[in-house]
Amino acid sequence: MLFGKKKRRICKLLIVEDDPLVAFDTEHFLREAEFEIVATVDRVVDAMSVIRDGHEIDLVLVDISLADGSGIDVAREAHAHGLPVMFVTGDCPAGGQDVAVGCLAKPYAQRDLLTAIDVIEAVLEGRKTRRLPSGLKLFEKAA
Repeated sequence: MLFGKKKRRICKLLIVEDDPLVAFDTEHFLREAEFEIVATVDRVVDAMSVIRDGHEIDLVLVDISLADGSGIDVAREAHAHGLPVMFVTGDCPAGGQDVAVGCLAKPYAQRDLLTAIDVIEAVLEGRKTRRLPSGLKLFEKAA
């Protein structure tokens, strides 16, 4: 097959979002785009549980402001387990660059979320990215 789909590195996602409408829309849209949603949770404690239970996760999409705490704590836990994180939030956090690959600012278009995931995949594979979608900030790792 000459023009087949490229195999994705990022297939399995954990969504951490406490706005029910945003969580539902994001989960539905990403399923339609053929991603597997490992879980969609709205609390820090639930996200930590999913991460600690050893679920296979390729990328954690996490909001910063959650009802029971900070998404930065989720990012720290994911980072400690070797899982890449992309913040998806209205206000990209200072200090988040040590535990996340990047941050996509809300509100965002669905195509920008897909492109942001593709960019994160390229970064994880060490490939150069041509263009960043609107609202995506990549964090540079200190050498």
